[in-house]
Amino acid sequence: MGGFFGTISNSPCVTDLFYGIDYNSHLGTRRGGMITFYDGEFNRAIHNLENSYFRLRFEADLSKFKGNSGIGVISDTDPQPIFINSHLGKYAIVTVAKINNLKELEKELLATGAHFTELSSDQKNQTELIALLISQGKTFLEGIELVYEKIKGSCSMLILTENSIIAARDKWGRTPVLIGSKDGANAVSSEPCSFPNLGYELSYDVGPGEVVELTADKITQLRKPNKQKQVCSFLWVYYGYPVSDYEGVNVDAVRYASGQAMAKRDAVDADYVAGIPDSGIGMGLGYAEGKGIPYRRAIIKYTPTWPRSFTPANQAVRDLVAKMKLIPNRRLLDGKRVIFCDDSIVRGTQLKDNVSILYGYGAKEVHMRIGSPPILHACPYLGFTASKSAMELITRRTIEELEGDADKDLDKYAITYSPQYNNMIDCIRKKLHISTLKFMTVEDLLTSIGLPENHVCTYCYNKVEPKEE
Repeated sequence: MGGFFGTISNSPCVTDLFYGIDYNSHLGTRRGGMITFYDGEFNRAIHNLENSYFRLRFEADLSKFKGNSGIGVISDTDPQPIFINSHLGKYAIVTVAKINNLKELEKELLATGAHFTELSSDQKNQTELIALLISQGKTFLEGIELVYEKIKGSCSMLILTENSIIAARDKWGRTPVLIGSKDGANAVSSEPCSFPNLGYELSYDVGPGEVVELTADKITQLRKPNKQKQVCSFLWVYYGYPVSDYEGVNVDAVRYASGQAMAKRDAVDADYVAGIPDSGIGMGLGYAEGKGIPYRRAIIKYTPTWPRSFTPANQAVRDLVAKMKLIPNRRLLDGKRVIFCDDSIVRGTQLKDNVSILYGYGAKEVHMRIGSPPILHACPYLGFTASKSAMELITRRTIEELEGDADKDLDKYAITYSPQYNNMIDCIRKKLHISTLKFMTVEDLLTSIGLPENHVCTYCYNKVEPKEE
């Protein structure tokens, strides 16, 4: 996935920039970067974050950064920011993007005489490719329009020029871009949780395809938002921060409402409810209230060192993280029937380990309630998991076992409570040794989010794609 932050101020911006980027750290674990503009020059630093946190890696660099404007990024793709000197002038760029036609665009650009300099693991840097497309425009806006036209996938970006910051949100609005303001400064971020402690008030949600230009004292719209939008539903299920609002909808409120909705449809008896940290907690609290039974902290996340388990690209590392980061409370588990609420099941890596440990600590029954519908399709729009193939999904592996073909009758498996759906869920339950297993329905998730149905992307559950109007 990834997240970015930028700020422009009438005074030095480095402290706000440093902490603002850090507040996007839950969106990625691979690389971080920041860049400022001062006295006609860009100052940049990029570091690998796979074995450290953003703040620890960048503190030593802070003394070299000066200036009143800067942008930065937490990236799970390429090293960035990059900076360019073109006919548009000097500029730097960060992106949150997934480009499915990268190779085709690379060939097209090379044929025009363009060249690539920023390489990542022998791959072309997709942020540089986006910059090359932008530089083909007569203006920044014309170049951004070219990006919207050319790429298949998604792209939101921040551009730092000598005088301003230009923010552009993906044309379908799949990822959020929000603006915060305070006296003498404006900031833009993927995560509004970056604003309060830095003194910014959330002032504007950038719309799908909208382009705005920020100075310290002004926000100017360069391109109106598109009427259609497809905001990723997984934003509220998993990767959004609990205190954040996107499209005016609070993350933790959605998780709480989802838990309440599931509890109303659930007849299982249990001694108490527990949320799997972190993103299962809000749902667990809502479920406990909806069910009218206690909430207990039967499993605790060891927060100082362990990242999210499905973000690392290496399967062995994911397995290790899944096992090590959560610590069960034996005294609460012994002899108890427990309903556990979790955000999702992607590969099943973490859950399988957790369930084994819970029984080992004396749990009598383990009932799992999942805050997302079953994930049947790899996302073609966002890199919110490290999955390289649909066959990494536990649902598709299960369908292959049942049908001999992982692609058979996927539309039927996507229908809640169809015979195929019920069979798949029961097989996953047996595979993970769970007493009972239920997933959120697409309908209840959309109701909990509260946006119009055609404004929320549910592709990974049912492969519903938007149609251009």
